Amino acid sequence: MNKKGSKELPSVLDIPDLKGKRVLVRVDWNVPMHNGKVLGDFRIKKTMPTLEYLENAGAQVLIATHLTNGSIDALDPFVPEGMRLLANLRDDPGEVENSVKFARSLAKQADIYVNEAFSASHRKHASIVGVPQLLPSYAGIQFKLEVKELSRLFKPKHPFLFILGGAKFETKIPLIKKFTKIADHIFIGGAVANTFFRAQGRDIGKSLASEHDFDAKELLELFNTKKIILPEDTVVDGGKILDIGPRSAESLKQKILEAEVVLWNGPMGNYELGYKVGTLKVGKLIADFAKESIVGGGDTLTALRELNLHHEFSFVSTGGGAMLDFLAKGTLPGIEALK
Repeated sequence: MNKKGSKELPSVLDIPDLKGKRVLVRVDWNVPMHNGKVLGDFRIKKTMPTLEYLENAGAQVLIATHLTNGSIDALDPFVPEGMRLLANLRDDPGEVENSVKFARSLAKQADIYVNEAFSASHRKHASIVGVPQLLPSYAGIQFKLEVKELSRLFKPKHPFLFILGGAKFETKIPLIKKFTKIADHIFIGGAVANTFFRAQGRDIGKSLASEHDFDAKELLELFNTKKIILPEDTVVDGGKILDIGPRSAESLKQKILEAEVVLWNGPMGNYELGYKVGTLKVGKLIADFAKESIVGGGDTLTALRELNLHHEFSFVSTGGGAMLDFLAKGTLPGIEALK
């Protein structure tokens, strides 16, 4: 168990002697699948440096992940030779309940714990916060990199442009509040923009927006900071706003060109229904014109896969909700558990 309160996250690279040690590595291989086949292996690839380091140091490696769709067997081809993949963590209700019993059942299989699941570390689950109470615990290589790169955004270079999309407005309002004090501009698309439109008294028809009754005055005060930019045109179908329009994307191009740093999380339209033109356009603009770019989010990663542009960004986070929570709070349950 690591001493709580320590500022520096203990790294897997600092473990003194790994030869013959049993190491439980929590990864997030909860990747998109279709008909039993993995569609995107970005998150899996990002865990490999840690797994390879442990193997080369002579450790016996156990890999643990949760999976919300598909069979855990579909992940077998990605397991390096000599390592073992445990059963889907979510098969046991003790995982989500953070039960001590389940945490102990995981911990007794290992001598050391490594968290290489930054993208799942916003959850207080047994494999994220329970096991570190029972074993010497360390952060993986990618985990440390995530914390380092995202932390830079708290004191960024300026002009700093934040592009925020998607839905789940409730999780994003604290982030918007915080970054109106940090960013020079926040461009808001997706259903989050619809909630702002509604606060302004605009008719959004059947468009997806927050189901909660947000204080319109509070949202308008945020808008009146002059930091927030809403789409100037939208794609409407069946009475629903489903994407940003071409003028919005073109206006955004100028802001991207002016920015020293661009942060992007979340799609600009309803990606699942196929309204992806705005999102793909924004991704291409950032790849082509941003001086420095940090991007992340589940649907954002899907867009990058479609564009095949991962390599064009300064840093691509594996996190979606975890990335947003870390940016809003400066920490995550999984980080605190390792300190």
